[in-house]
Amino acid sequence: MIFVIDSGSTKCDWIAIDSSTGEPIFDKQRTRGLNPAIISSTDAFDIIKENEVIYGNKLSVSQIYFYGAGCGTEKPVKMLKGVLQSIFENAKVVVKEDTYAAVYATVGVSHSPAVVCILGTGSNCSYYNGESVEQRIISLGYSVMDDASGNYYGRQLLRDYYFDHMPHDLKLVFKTRYDVNDDVIKSNLYKKANPNAYLATFAVTTMVDFGTKVLGTQNATLQHLYDFKKQISDSRTFSFLHELEMLLENGLIKGCLLYTSDAADE
Repeated sequence: MIFVIDSGSTKCDWIAIDSSTGEPIFDKQRTRGLNPAIISSTDAFDIIKENEVIYGNKLSVSQIYFYGAGCGTEKPVKMLKGVLQSIFENAKVVVKEDTYAAVYATVGVSHSPAVVCILGTGSNCSYYNGESVEQRIISLGYSVMDDASGNYYGRQLLRDYYFDHMPHDLKLVFKTRYDVNDDVIKSNLYKKANPNAYLATFAVTTMVDFGTKVLGTQNATLQHLYDFKKQISDSRTFSFLHELEMLLENGLIKGCLLYTSDAADE
């Protein structure tokens, strides 16, 4: 059995592959994030042990390929590799930073040079020269870097709330949706593990898959709630030309005028 693992700071996905057929052995498993830069070896061991499927198959694993956040320097890689080897005794363990997984998914077997970026709880941008990844800027972590990431936007939203930059109505919605008690926030930021993952829970991000090559997928992130009125509230929708006949027949275009609407043709 081969484990291919992709981990951020918030979550970690495990795919088990049959080494002979290349087929999945069981459904994808998910654990909490295994970022060795912000968790201890004890935490890492406990996180893996929590999943009965993963831990129950530990002796059947022959190879592990782990790609994760926080694996860009020697010390955390050594720690995490030691944890994995202590659990999966029969496995050959390879630990690399998550950028490599993004590179392999982007360029495939072509090995073409590429700039590859990752946006999640944290953020990363690297250059792949066709043979190896060049990390030209060393990341100093979420406190001073990770621009445009989930934890970055979460931090901005909390600041907007406490500095009273949010419009009053949006502030009420924010207070209803999240626990904004100052003691709770400070406890999560300064006493509990994974404060970056906690900050990312406040980020407002959406992705739409249009199911067509013309538009593909589109993403939007709301950095400041006071931008909602200007950037989001007056947004217009559209439909594809092939959908219009069905919409008209079923009376689903009420509330708008055809000559003011947008339509996309594939």
